[in-house]
Amino acid sequence: MRGKGVGVRGYGALGVLLTACFIGFSPSILLAETALAPPQDVRVFDTPSDGGGSLTVLWSPAPNDSAATKYQILLSEGTTAPDTAAMKVVAEFPASQRYVHDSKWPWWTRPAAKEEHQFTLRHGKGVELKDGTSYLIAVARVSGDDRAIATPVQATPQPNWINWNQMNNLVLALLFGGIVFYAIGTARKREIFLRRIPGLAAVDEAIGRATELGKPILYLTGAHDMHDPSTIAAAVILGRVAKRAAAYGTDLLVPHRDPITMAVCQEITKQAYLEAGKPDLYKDDSNFFITSDQFSYTAAVDGIMLRKKPAANFFMGSYFAEALLLTETGASTGAIQIAGTDSDHQLPFFVTTCDYTLIGEELYAASAYLSREPVQVGTLRGQDIGKALILGVIGIGTVLATIGVLFDAQWPQVFLEVFKDVK
Repeated sequence: MRGKGVGVRGYGALGVLLTACFIGFSPSILLAETALAPPQDVRVFDTPSDGGGSLTVLWSPAPNDSAATKYQILLSEGTTAPDTAAMKVVAEFPASQRYVHDSKWPWWTRPAAKEEHQFTLRHGKGVELKDGTSYLIAVARVSGDDRAIATPVQATPQPNWINWNQMNNLVLALLFGGIVFYAIGTARKREIFLRRIPGLAAVDEAIGRATELGKPILYLTGAHDMHDPSTIAAAVILGRVAKRAAAYGTDLLVPHRDPITMAVCQEITKQAYLEAGKPDLYKDDSNFFITSDQFSYTAAVDGIMLRKKPAANFFMGSYFAEALLLTETGASTGAIQIAGTDSDHQLPFFVTTCDYTLIGEELYAASAYLSREPVQVGTLRGQDIGKALILGVIGIGTVLATIGVLFDAQWPQVFLEVFKDVK
């Protein structure tokens, strides 16, 4: 029986051929169908919209790919096709991976159909790609011990001048810029309504109170330097407060933690007194430097509050743990206090201890609110329109993304990718 079993197993291949001949198929055709075919329609080109050192490989998927089938990417330098066995294998992955639809190509730069295979060779991690150097790339299909290699394709990596993947960002930036310029033009023709902000409406009241009592105004610009947007906003608001204080002849005290901020605020204050027509009232020492240390500065300012007893305290800019120490001391002296910050972790302390608080972006709107200059008001209005558009896009995008998931539809991606940031 064992001998017969061996004979049956030995008859297997011959039996397949005889059966094929019996039913009318040619043995050569059957063997050709079982042979491993190389990848078809292989294309290699410089990766567009990149900084160089990269090549993109595309090829069509085989109809009989399975989980056991793999693809290999082979690389060699030069233009002369070497023996494919000598080419270096730089990547290997299952045939069920690396599709165009898995990449981050937006629809306006997508190089091929979504179901095609794609692999991007990049310089680094064992792969050396030099800009301006020609390379031969081949794709191999592997199944078990069999490997079929497609004809190598030549390509040269190069840096690109324009990132076409981010053209949507350019269009959106131009759109928002156009909205801002339109709003500025509108503000120059007519008055634009601005929502009343109680903290800014009380600025004149605070300065007037200090003038009536014959006491100074204390103005703080926060803990950061001039690189921080909140400090820049605080310095701009200082110019408006200084102009009103100059008109009323009220003393202004501005202690600083940063010498650069102090120098900037000195020029802003001096310009404000000139615009108010009171340059003789300007004092160089109204802006003065104390120290960069957080709590040493806090202790010094608390001492000024207790000695000078200013009638109005302004806390503008970014603050940390010193916020409550400053505002509690100011409240104990009976001063009217107006705060404005984008430091959300300090907002509860300002709201509790100050009479008025500018929350978040109200700090950045203060300059336009106080000055009513058309350029600033128009810019503020244009930003608000842009924010409204962004919120609308987020809402519509959420609905379309949900529809795409529920109905397995691809068309919502056409809209969503327009607002996608692709590197």
